[in-house]
Amino acid sequence: MRSIWLCADDYGISPGVNIAIRDLVVRGRINATSALVVGGSCHRAEAMALETLNRDKPRVAIGLHVALTAPFRPTSPGFLPLADERFMSLGRTVAHAFLRRFISDALVREIAAQLSMFVQVFGRPPDYIDGHHHVQLLPQVRDTVLQVAKEQVPNVWLRQCGRAGRLAARLGDYKAFFLDALSAAFRRRAAALGLRTNPGFAGAYAFEDDADFAALFPRFLDGLPNGGVVMCHPGFVDDELRGLDSLTTLREREYAFLAGEMFAPVLTAHDVVLARPQSARPGVTAAPGDDCPWVR
Repeated sequence: MRSIWLCADDYGISPGVNIAIRDLVVRGRINATSALVVGGSCHRAEAMALETLNRDKPRVAIGLHVALTAPFRPTSPGFLPLADERFMSLGRTVAHAFLRRFISDALVREIAAQLSMFVQVFGRPPDYIDGHHHVQLLPQVRDTVLQVAKEQVPNVWLRQCGRAGRLAARLGDYKAFFLDALSAAFRRRAAALGLRTNPGFAGAYAFEDDADFAALFPRFLDGLPNGGVVMCHPGFVDDELRGLDSLTTLREREYAFLAGEMFAPVLTAHDVVLARPQSARPGVTAAPGDDCPWVR
């Protein structure tokens, strides 16, 4: 029986997404969520509505979802480059990272500012750190994320997006293969700093209108090691979400599966359970029966 982390990204992007994520936490269908502190719906009230679910017993690990792409705005003064006072598009952000054109000091200030904002709204450090559009894996950005984590929250774990499984299967998905390649360097740098990362990852797929999340989900569990992370994006569509993100109706499709009757049988068929956070305190989330599922 493998214990895994099922992580809902983008808490704070809109009220509808927040409601869906909290509902799944109460149902016991997810056990982690990543907070997008640059989102307009990641304020103190929404943070406490989520954190309250950990009051009687730990139910959900809460992480920082670092954002460096449009349409969001920086949280620190003087961040460059920008496009219409917002972060650049994903494509331009990736290009700048690979060409190492970001201003290093500005990157440090921005990522530290987002971490500080998380502490401000949640009242504590995050349990882990990952990134919107996987920006934490990009060259130059990854070194900054790891530096800030090592200096300010060394007990967190960081999400890498490398998969387990046969090479042929990995080569069949260009998006996941790209994440594999970026994650290899991320893991090496994290290990050199003594920072923890998850031992496996799944959940990446093409966000196309005809995508069948219910059919894809069992494949995410195949070969996923104990302590692995499955990423998901459940939510209810509202006007705020439509104005910020192109991923809309697929969020409702993901929610429907995760809240539905077929979710639990799929886990059982794959000998998988959701890991139970042992404490709401950062750095001590662990799978049942394991001292710590994360690897150095």
